[in-house]
Amino acid sequence: MPTLRQYLAGTHGVADTGAPFVVAEMSGNHNQSLDRALEIVDAAAASGADALKIQSFTPDSMTLDLQEGEFTITDPKSLWHGRRLYDLYAEAMTPEAWHGPIFERARARGILAFSTPFSEEAVEILERLDAPVYKIASFELVDLPLIRCVAETGKPMILSTGMASVSEIGEAVEVALEAGCPNLTLLKCTSSYPASPEASNLVTMPVIGQSFGVNYGLSDHTLGIGVAVAATALGASVIEKHFTLDRAEGGVDSAFSLEPDGFRALVEETTRAAQAMGRVCFGGTEAEQPGRRKRRSLYIGEDMKAGDVLSPRTLRRIRPGLGLAPRHYEALLGRKVGRDVTRGTPVTWDLLDSQ
Repeated sequence: MPTLRQYLAGTHGVADTGAPFVVAEMSGNHNQSLDRALEIVDAAAASGADALKIQSFTPDSMTLDLQEGEFTITDPKSLWHGRRLYDLYAEAMTPEAWHGPIFERARARGILAFSTPFSEEAVEILERLDAPVYKIASFELVDLPLIRCVAETGKPMILSTGMASVSEIGEAVEVALEAGCPNLTLLKCTSSYPASPEASNLVTMPVIGQSFGVNYGLSDHTLGIGVAVAATALGASVIEKHFTLDRAEGGVDSAFSLEPDGFRALVEETTRAAQAMGRVCFGGTEAEQPGRRKRRSLYIGEDMKAGDVLSPRTLRRIRPGLGLAPRHYEALLGRKVGRDVTRGTPVTWDLLDSQ
């Protein structure tokens, strides 16, 4: 299966650079301001993102307007401890009326815009905007009817696998492919906010690809860019990272989002990591070949007369590399030179006595 970047190179003119397809996730970092949302689009494009992603939901498509029990976040370690789910989603939502301007601004800035839908109604909205890609969030991986609805659009799909068992991933993949998804990428995701590097378990990514025969990548909730670079080295073809203009200004996801300078570094370093993987190569690259002259080789260490015997004092293993290889050193000790030779002469076979 071609990578998402390769697929989009054929359908949307995305450059097939071989680097991961890097997605800037706006989420709720717009802080209920369309102007700020558009500034985030501009900054994401300037930072080198391939795409800007939003989320398409309303509070009512996510949960019930209740406060009792599980409808309020009670985990004291959560960034959103004490918040009602309904209120949190009302704060984080990107209104339907903003979708068009955000998509239009992204196109004007030369990057793709797409979204994570959380309902069939959201898919309809995104289809009217001709969304080029769809993302399914980790918590919705078990929502097979939603996955089927997205797959039936015939668009490529990115699916986060946070918390999912092998069987749950298998069900989602089967539904997506059978319903017509032409290109599928599964993202390794640790569904904690922020996530620790120790909990990232990146070696799972290649196993995901091998097990399901699809592309794989990373939805990264850790701080910094190190985990994303490591994921690239393990073959991640998509990197998704939350993005904000300024963490100090707050926002529902700002605590684990990258600012523009950090995101630019992520794009640069994941590109370098992808370039560095290369191919299996022994014997040095073309650019390294001049360096062979700098290797150690055998040289005459002192002036010698014909018939003198090579000794550790007169036969030296030094740089540069114009003489015989050092592997001949022991065999040449005790041999005689066949002619006068000056200090600094590279040793060649024709210097030796013919005995």
